Amino acid sequence: MTGAEQQPEMIRVERLVKTFPAAAGPVPVLKGISLSVRRGEIFGIIGRSGAGKSTLIRCVNQLEQATSGRVLVAGQDVTALRGAELRAARRRIGMIFQHFNLLSSRTVLENVALPLELAGEKRDAIRAAALPLLELVGLSGKLGRYPSELSGGEKQRVGIARALASRPEVLLCDEATSALDPETTRSILALLKDINRKLGLTIALITHEMAVIKEICDRVAVLDRGEIVEEGRVFDVFTAPKAEVTRRFLEDVVDRALPARLRARLEAGAPGRGNPVIRVIFTGARAHDPIISEVVRRYDVLLNILQGSIEYIQEAPYGNLLVEAIGSDEAIAAALDYIRSNHLGAEVLGHVAGDA
Repeated sequence: MTGAEQQPEMIRVERLVKTFPAAAGPVPVLKGISLSVRRGEIFGIIGRSGAGKSTLIRCVNQLEQATSGRVLVAGQDVTALRGAELRAARRRIGMIFQHFNLLSSRTVLENVALPLELAGEKRDAIRAAALPLLELVGLSGKLGRYPSELSGGEKQRVGIARALASRPEVLLCDEATSALDPETTRSILALLKDINRKLGLTIALITHEMAVIKEICDRVAVLDRGEIVEEGRVFDVFTAPKAEVTRRFLEDVVDRALPARLRARLEAGAPGRGNPVIRVIFTGARAHDPIISEVVRRYDVLLNILQGSIEYIQEAPYGNLLVEAIGSDEAIAAALDYIRSNHLGAEVLGHVAGDA
């Protein structure tokens, strides 16, 4: 159990509904969302375009007002706040955006200082607060530069420093790396992870990229058409996805897609006839055990390896192996029982003719 798992809730969303008006009648975007984010964790929300994830994150800081339901941040119901109380609550909730939202006429230092100016802080206090933040994000040498002189990654670093200026308890990230190249994305994610660790900041981020979730998040919720279809620890969701939309997201990052030739063989095969194709999932310490060799030795079953990989998710190994099993029905059934008895996943994907 990680430190975040032992912490109380920082964000709680209860039965959140959001509809938008349209000529044909109200359009539901969020359909009774409930979730919680623990203090100090990095929580990811992933979904396709139009799934409702941006609307959800904007309801947390009340840039969008929910149609019904509640959002509590640090125990305070922000959906019930208005005026000065809401402005005060928003200062505890920093936000960074996909397109940076920097003021082009202001320098790096002046952009970071803006929230403090709006809060009425004195000039000396503003500078004393802003300089360490620019050092934290690696921009202490670019205080007087303007946004037009910065790279995309540097602009996002300014956006992060600005979001931290009011000393928030929560940082919301709205597709914060979508406009960046892969190398810059990795550097920004590493920075967010470092900030989370150094400041104990709770981070909630939305993305349409499962690689971002894999890189940085502790837990994840999968949003589809305004509903949460899956939620849990990143390792659990990645290694045992339940929803079809989750499996599609994972194809590009954990090698769950079937090779085209194997798909064709499975489609050509008859159910229950031919050799079964089995996906074996190895997780945790069992990822390095010689289970396949033991199956061949014990049960007189040949396992033709079609595809396989071992990678690390949240620093734990995850193995994904596709095999064609060749042997009697009884021997293959016994082999499957043995694999599962060793706490490994074993899923029969279909059958193929024994021609390869």
